[in-house]
Amino acid sequence: MAPKVLISDKLSEAAVQIFRDRGIDVDFQPDLGKDKDKLAEIIGNYDGLAIRSATKVTEKILANAPNLKVIGRAGIGTDNIDKEAASKQGVIVMNTPFGNMITTAEHAIAMMFAVARQIPEASASTHAGKWEKSKFMGVELTGKTLGVIGAGNIGGIVCDRALGLKMKVVAYDPFLGEEKAEKMGVEKVELDELLSRADFITLHVPYTEQTANILSRENLEKTKKGVRIINCARGGLVDEEALADLLKSGHVAGAGFDVFAEEPAKENPLFNLPNVVCTPHLGAATTEAQENVALQVAEQMSDYLLTGAVTNALNMPSVTAEEAKVMGPWVKLAGHLGAFIGQMTDEPIKAINILYDGSVAKMNLKALNCGVVAGIMKRANPDVNMVSAPVVAREKGIQISTTNQDKSGVFDGYVKVTVVTEKRERSIAGTVFSDGKPRFIQIKGITIDAEIGEHMLYTTNEDVPGIIGTLGQTMGQNGVNIANFTLGRHTAKGEAIALLYVDDQVPEAVIGKLHDTGMFRQIKPLQFDVA
Repeated sequence: MAPKVLISDKLSEAAVQIFRDRGIDVDFQPDLGKDKDKLAEIIGNYDGLAIRSATKVTEKILANAPNLKVIGRAGIGTDNIDKEAASKQGVIVMNTPFGNMITTAEHAIAMMFAVARQIPEASASTHAGKWEKSKFMGVELTGKTLGVIGAGNIGGIVCDRALGLKMKVVAYDPFLGEEKAEKMGVEKVELDELLSRADFITLHVPYTEQTANILSRENLEKTKKGVRIINCARGGLVDEEALADLLKSGHVAGAGFDVFAEEPAKENPLFNLPNVVCTPHLGAATTEAQENVALQVAEQMSDYLLTGAVTNALNMPSVTAEEAKVMGPWVKLAGHLGAFIGQMTDEPIKAINILYDGSVAKMNLKALNCGVVAGIMKRANPDVNMVSAPVVAREKGIQISTTNQDKSGVFDGYVKVTVVTEKRERSIAGTVFSDGKPRFIQIKGITIDAEIGEHMLYTTNEDVPGIIGTLGQTMGQNGVNIANFTLGRHTAKGEAIALLYVDDQVPEAVIGKLHDTGMFRQIKPLQFDVA
């Protein structure tokens, strides 16, 4: 059955056609996002939800969406999506961070010009029949210092355009390296230095705990007298009350704001102040940008629903279509390793340590980590998946660590998972053979070579004669067919293990008969999702 996608906001018809051309069933209801009750009523019928900013994807909406796998936001901001609730439910949240980069950067530059030359006020005055030429004395951008807070995708474009305008550019960004800054032609500085030197300040950071109110009253008071401040990023980055006070006092010469702490902004301390240019969140509002983000979200969602490729996800490691093909068997192996340990472990888990050896160490380890953790968590929560598992693990206080190393043995690559509890450590390793089939190659440090089936039986015992016969005879007498039988031991007469791949789940009565022999220390039926 073809995946079903609901589009609940206005989106380009070309994007709708992309879904259709790729064999996805599309329900295009561009005004549905305004009706949250109707959305909650029907969302359970869809695998994907494509939105813009009008649709609010709340915890309530998600609670009514048992089949939902992916939410695609045509644009950058995802403030209208409860990402924590989506992650817990295993729903991938995607955005399109690159489709409107140029458009937003250009809007910031346009705001700088507008504030520098008081263009909106001069235009209104002229339209009113006045000719107040001497009233609107502006400043040039050439030779001025621009302080860029956040030199990532959009901020980087603003830096480039500002250099083209012959401005000096200083940038504050904890993630900007000296080498990259030099390549961009900007000077990397700390925030206080930027505030003291900049003639213009423009913000290009997301709204997070770290960036909220980054231009607080205290920081605004550190700015150079006559500074002009531009915000086309996110509301809440600037203390708007404090900025209004500094504009009235003359310390700040002007401001250009496209975003506000509360939107839609019907009232704001910045409104109706002289030399303050305000626009209604138009940063991405160009024909080209709207088309780009719509096409991108349709492509990304289609790729995920049809091939498993993950692009621009906010709560899941990205996996390209090419990676998805190569990594598919390894992701399955990661899940099987996790499932084995999850089914074997009854006490609370403190830590999960994952070792990647050889060729697999060069793959997308974040995605493989999610596979391992999901496999472990499924025993306690069958609905958990690669998106929700890390959230569940974090809530339980489980520490997750990874190690990757060069090829160290006979296998081109392998994965080893070790779980730590208060009582013990338990480990299992596996690899993928050339036929693409995952195999278990080590349990508790004992070398084996076990094919993985849907139904398996794991036993531990002292290495003594009669184990194989007892297992075979008991299975045979009770109608349990063995598809594959693997043995291993530490040393002669030491600890030994057996792993049986059987056609059907082993009945409790059969497990009881094995217990009654007194030959086994542990007997554990296991199940794996091999579909």
